Amino acid sequence: MSLVLILALPFAGSIVAALLPPNAHKIEAWLAGIVALACTALILLQLPAVLDGQVIKSTLAWVPALGLELTLRMDGYAWLFALIVASMGSLIVLYARYYLSPQDPVSRFFSFFQAFMGAMLGIVLSGNLIQLVVFWELTSLSSFMLIGYWYHRMDARRGARMSLVITGMGGLCLLAGVLMLGHVVGSYDLDQVLAAGERIRQDPWYSYILILIALGALTKSAQFPFHVWLPNAMAAPTPVSAYLHSATMVKAGVFLLARLWPVLSGSSEWAWIIGTAGLLSLTLGAYAATFQSDMKGVLAYSTISHLGLITLLLGLNSKLALVAAIFHMVNHATFKASLFMAAGIVDHETGTRDLTRLSGLYRSMPITATLAVVAAASMAGVPLLNGFISKEMFFAETVFVGDNWYSRVGLPLMAVVAGAFSVAYSVRFIAQVFFGPAPRDLPRTPHEPPLRMLVPSAVLVLACLIVGMLPGYTLGPFLSNAVVSILGAQTPPYDLRVWHGFNLPLAMSMLAMGGGLLLLWTLRRWHAAHPGAAPFIYRFDGRRSFETLLEWLDTLAAYVLGWIRSPRQQPQLVLVFLTTLLVAALPLRQAGWLQPTVHTDLNPFFALLWLAGGACAVGAARLAKYHRAVSLLLAGGAGLVTSLTFSWLSAPDLALTQFAVEVVTTVLILLGLRWLPPRLREEDEDKPISGTLLAYLRRSRDLIIAVCGGAGMAALAYAVLSSGHPQGISSFFVQQALPLGGGANVVNVILVDFRGFDTFGEITVLAIVALTVYALLRRFRPPPESLHLPRARLEDVSNAQLNSTFDEPNPISRVPRGVMMVPAVLVRLLLPIAVLISLYFLLRGHNLPGGGFVGGLIMATAIILQYMVGGIIWVEARPRIHPQSWLAVGLLAAGTAAISVWWLHKPFLSAASADVVLPVIGTIHLSTVLLFDAGVYMLVVGATVLMLVALAHQSLRLYRKPAADKGTR
Repeated sequence: MSLVLILALPFAGSIVAALLPPNAHKIEAWLAGIVALACTALILLQLPAVLDGQVIKSTLAWVPALGLELTLRMDGYAWLFALIVASMGSLIVLYARYYLSPQDPVSRFFSFFQAFMGAMLGIVLSGNLIQLVVFWELTSLSSFMLIGYWYHRMDARRGARMSLVITGMGGLCLLAGVLMLGHVVGSYDLDQVLAAGERIRQDPWYSYILILIALGALTKSAQFPFHVWLPNAMAAPTPVSAYLHSATMVKAGVFLLARLWPVLSGSSEWAWIIGTAGLLSLTLGAYAATFQSDMKGVLAYSTISHLGLITLLLGLNSKLALVAAIFHMVNHATFKASLFMAAGIVDHETGTRDLTRLSGLYRSMPITATLAVVAAASMAGVPLLNGFISKEMFFAETVFVGDNWYSRVGLPLMAVVAGAFSVAYSVRFIAQVFFGPAPRDLPRTPHEPPLRMLVPSAVLVLACLIVGMLPGYTLGPFLSNAVVSILGAQTPPYDLRVWHGFNLPLAMSMLAMGGGLLLLWTLRRWHAAHPGAAPFIYRFDGRRSFETLLEWLDTLAAYVLGWIRSPRQQPQLVLVFLTTLLVAALPLRQAGWLQPTVHTDLNPFFALLWLAGGACAVGAARLAKYHRAVSLLLAGGAGLVTSLTFSWLSAPDLALTQFAVEVVTTVLILLGLRWLPPRLREEDEDKPISGTLLAYLRRSRDLIIAVCGGAGMAALAYAVLSSGHPQGISSFFVQQALPLGGGANVVNVILVDFRGFDTFGEITVLAIVALTVYALLRRFRPPPESLHLPRARLEDVSNAQLNSTFDEPNPISRVPRGVMMVPAVLVRLLLPIAVLISLYFLLRGHNLPGGGFVGGLIMATAIILQYMVGGIIWVEARPRIHPQSWLAVGLLAAGTAAISVWWLHKPFLSAASADVVLPVIGTIHLSTVLLFDAGVYMLVVGATVLMLVALAHQSLRLYRKPAADKGTR
């Protein structure tokens, strides 16, 4: 339960922060700080069990049949990273409390911040791979909002878009790789996947799985060639950079590579893909960082370089390299976050981060300068700091893991070169900002920030010092526990201490430090001799390359659309239909579905019924051009025949549903047909023969396609019903509806239980469609004064008064004469009866024909009748029906029924029932299925009424009296 609380607290805090005013007197900062500290405390409480070697789990069934569960899992490795995410979050919250301006929407910042924290904790604690991918994409979305926090700035919007596109596409690749990985293993459970390493590496799909997962990890950790998004993300506020781009988000990729190291490593493909990407990122990032003129730019490219170092270690296929990689992940988080805070403080107090304008800040900001010097020294690998130990471990691995002459010489050489550049940009960063002459012409007079703003940076610098001097007593036990949780009994022996004697890695460290100082001196002399000359690295612009690629994609898409699109709808539908037909026919043909057993026993009355339905369909198509209303009625006749067919085949539930759908859709379409433009114009009668022939050919083509499509669907339906295919599941539904679903109505049990997730998605789509129709038509509603009505509320105006305001009779009241002969009062009396009937069908739907969909359609039909005799006045005002509220409550009811069973430890959308005994009524059987069905009922009613209101408003717009010319429409 503690793991659930650790994960739930940040998301709950995010929701609360979002509901606060934009600047709620720093309440949002207190809230975020309390949440982060609470998560840190809960994680620390798990330390005894984790040190004891236990794997703490919390599981909630999701789709057990597919092996999908909401599983939270904490071992030593997950504990260490969760502690980094939560504790670093609490420090960043304190820092952001003083960094953000009172004019900024602080509540929005902390809402997104806590959502990101929860998503990162979800990645770290996920015990299911599908669940991990979900949280993976949540980090991309929340980081997009944080990077674009200052959305009024163009660079922030561009950086946010770039990060979302690159990391989002990587997330899709990760999803594909995870799906393939789970298919190979037979489960998505992390424990089972980690135990199947040998089977995965021997599988023919191993290379593809590795490439897809590597794409996901490398894009998230900003590794070459996907590193371009990280420098452009520096447009985010500095607290975001200190948290996302040093300690958490960019660590997600290397975290995943280390997590799956026992499964995917050990092969040449792993070494080439992961190792090469890490080596290129290490060297290119270090080179680029040396020439940046922006403080955060230096830190961004140095982050790419250090992440490349970690990735290279993971790609060496060495267990000791894995130890060094995990150790450097922790060390990098401490000194890099502290440096980002220092850059933010300098920017906050001086108004600029430009290295060419800054100098001598040590005089006015001594505490900030001291903290920055220590953190930069750790980044450069100075002895007695944590960065020195992990970098020396890296040098040792490059020396001893080489299996050929090239790697034994090339890897150490590249490591020393990258280390020299690391020293160069670290010293340049400090020397140019804090030492030298006093600054001039700064936007603000530099001074120390509030003391509390320095506390987070001081804590991290203190950690650098303590771990650097006493690594075995401070971080050692936690590092050992994390490594054991990954490697288990294969954990190699290692000695985590400062001094290992005079050896080759120490010599490489000294050579890198000396080479870095010499490189910096050489660069300064070159700049002095060539003032204004741009380094070679500035010839490449990642943002410009990314935007050029997007422009190429747009051009390609426009070129393809130029070939396949048409201003007419019919050619587009032909293309879609033919493509769908081809794609659907191939697998059906291979599986043998299109070879049914032929039956000749056909009832003549049933055949006659189908002939009538076919005649209605042909007549509807034939008269669609000239008589739309008649065509619609004939289409309704075909629908009626379909309903009778369902009834003939002993499917009364489907017949009832089809009949109700026909009634509602026929009326709604009839209302919409009134303002469609006529297809036959007077000038069309004088078309030349060639034009008439072309139109005939087009209609013949449409007829052939329609016949082929209808015949294909009929053949497919017949094949499914008659072939007796072994993959059929109808018998399972019939046999298990009552014992598993608790209902005798098989159709309803399928909709609300066996395939309830499909139904939930369908009603969601129905709500979206209704809102879309309403939004498209509502915008054309005329203002009340354009109706030329007296000074009265619209709902108080009778239909007769409304009719008198139009040049033509009120279109709302233009209904068939037979309906107008029915007194309105009788139609009004039908409403309560229809309500009772609809509720009757709703309540009995689980065991008898009916259900929420049928009940909702009956209720919608009753409302349509009221509309036909009362018009829009009745629909909008008298019954006080608010369709948007019905949609919302319906979705909420269905969703509540879906997740309420979690409290009973049942899968999502399972049915939970109970028998309640009432004093007078007796025993009542209650089930969550009823709540789900009630949600469907409300949503159908709300969607119908919403579209009805939209159509009525459009009628008012089309038939209102024009202000200028009263004689025309």
